[in-house]
Amino acid sequence: MSTKSFEPQFMKVGVLTAALQELTPREVRDPDPDRAIEDWLRFAHELGADYIQLSAALHPDESDIPAEALLDPVANTLDLREPFNESRAKRVRAALEEYKVGLSDVGYFDNLLHHDPALRRKKYDFMMRTFDAAQMLGADAVCGFVGRNQTHSMDQNLQDFEEHFVPVLKEAKKRGLTFRVEQCPMPGWTTGDNFHNNIAYTPGTWIALHKICERNGVGDQFRIHYDPSHAILMGQDTRSLFQYL
Repeated sequence: MSTKSFEPQFMKVGVLTAALQELTPREVRDPDPDRAIEDWLRFAHELGADYIQLSAALHPDESDIPAEALLDPVANTLDLREPFNESRAKRVRAALEEYKVGLSDVGYFDNLLHHDPALRRKKYDFMMRTFDAAQMLGADAVCGFVGRNQTHSMDQNLQDFEEHFVPVLKEAKKRGLTFRVEQCPMPGWTTGDNFHNNIAYTPGTWIALHKICERNGVGDQFRIHYDPSHAILMGQDTRSLFQYL
């Protein structure tokens, strides 16, 4: 029996820029959409962080999530109200070089299975902007959520995933990107009592979703961005969780 040599690939551990929402006041960053990135890179350098996970999000003026429901931090550090372009990418790359901080990936965390077709399309289009920005900045991955259609059962959501999320992964594949799905259940998306608003929160659905991806030729694009804090939140055993995979 032949075995492959062990060749570890080390994770790019960084700081999520959404974790500190107002490092750059909005009245400063809104007129200068890349100022927040420069400020964050300076801050990351002071912290001694090797990487940042650059967070994109719909601007608060465009978000559909009620303020009273939002429990998790959201910040459009990467401002994509307008499509990213090479001029902006050059400025950000210069800041990355100046502060000697790398980019682990780009994050856009939203509900891509939203039951409202217009909102779902809006989020899809924004994800395409995120993909394009990631590509221009030399990132090889985008991190986010799958989401959930709250009007459908779990079985129906698996069908929704194939219809609405697989096209997202196909666009990632065209750009040479992988999509890392974070497993947060996202209880803070609604004012109701539904705890699981992201179907990719547990190994069972990871397996089911990956089978759908493989069937559609995008198995290599679908990855899990595992955050143990989410497992703790849901009462999962973080040590034995992966025995189910």
